[in-house]
Amino acid sequence: MSGSDIAAALNDVQTRITAKCRAAKRDPAGVTLIAVSKTHGAPEIEAALAAGQRHFGENRVQEAEDKWPAFKAKMPDICLHLIGPLQTNKVGDALALFDVIHTLDRPKLAEKLADDLAKKPRPLRCFIQVNTGREPQKAGIDPMEADAFIASCRAMPFELKGLMCIPPVHEQAALHFAFLREIAVRNHLTHLSMGMSDDFETAIAFGATHVRVGSAIFGARN
Repeated sequence: MSGSDIAAALNDVQTRITAKCRAAKRDPAGVTLIAVSKTHGAPEIEAALAAGQRHFGENRVQEAEDKWPAFKAKMPDICLHLIGPLQTNKVGDALALFDVIHTLDRPKLAEKLADDLAKKPRPLRCFIQVNTGREPQKAGIDPMEADAFIASCRAMPFELKGLMCIPPVHEQAALHFAFLREIAVRNHLTHLSMGMSDDFETAIAFGATHVRVGSAIFGARN
């Protein structure tokens, strides 16, 4: 996609976010658009930056390391979100680059983050990923274990922002968004990372505060 196409796509997505928020009697400023730039290169990112976008999502630490340090050095207001699985041996690299981690999904990872932050303190916001569909091939804490995991993470030296989910492909996303919201409400968490290109408007209706939109902005993955 050309730079003008990306700018137009960003504008369209923001317009849709605003419309859905108003329909749900929500403030559009309460929804953060994360432009998912995984597999896309510098020209596409530069076009989004030129259009004013500052929140970006990447799936893999190594790919982000190849793309983002130079951009972040030039633009300190960029906020980089890790939205893919994080292995414990990549925690140090992730902490050096990402501002928000959406895929905290197990005690071992929480403990590793805490250990690294204790040695080298820095601000870090985290979302706990909940496997709402209990899919064996998918990351995320089991919903039955979510309350206890949330409680343990509150004692860690990172800021627990909220919850994240990726609904099963062949099930109604709304059911999973409602389920995630229910877990968040009973644990007094106010931020929900849910909704992608095909369902972010539905997610907003169920309280999403962060939507992760890739193909609707950048086109098909490279």
